[in-house]
Amino acid sequence: MMVAPSISTLFLDVGGVLLTNGWDRSMRRRAVENFGLDPAEMEERHNLVFYRFEEGRLSLDEYLNWAVFYKERPFSREEFKEFMFAQSQPHPEMMELIRNLKARYRLKVAVVSNEGRELTIQRIQKFRLAAFVDFFVSSSFVHYRKPDAEIYRIALDITQVPPAEGVYIEDRAMFVEVAQSLGIRSIHHVSYESTRAALAALGLILTQ
Repeated sequence: MMVAPSISTLFLDVGGVLLTNGWDRSMRRRAVENFGLDPAEMEERHNLVFYRFEEGRLSLDEYLNWAVFYKERPFSREEFKEFMFAQSQPHPEMMELIRNLKARYRLKVAVVSNEGRELTIQRIQKFRLAAFVDFFVSSSFVHYRKPDAEIYRIALDITQVPPAEGVYIEDRAMFVEVAQSLGIRSIHHVSYESTRAALAALGLILTQ
């Protein structure tokens, strides 16, 4: 078994890296079209409360009370939730890459993500993320959200990993910069190919 002694842990974002985003602007646009909502009104109300949902201070039902079901609708809450959950799709190549690197180098894997509790749990279960992820540091679990540096400090505390032993993979440039400011080597994820090459440059190489 090959070992890269300077790296013990991969820290990963979920949305944009392992999976599509959980509930982003394009998904809300599809919801607006599918359910006949007012786009400006929904987006304004979403923006006012969504950060509270991501911090675990509102449940999904409470978020929907403010963003969608503040008036009578011709569709049910369960129909809307089912639509939300159905938007998540996997990035199979990235999931396989992380699985293989974990096995080859005996790495710990920790997710650091901004997601509401119900979306987090649904995505963990649907895509079987716990099969290769050891720690889930979701904003809704720890009540801090990126780009707050505290969520990264919590991830380091939970994993008991010195910053220099970690590598963080993230699709948002600002979040990469925050992790780097704490001494965590970080990769701005743009594509499977570029991230695999960046990991290989750090010594995490797969031959196939």
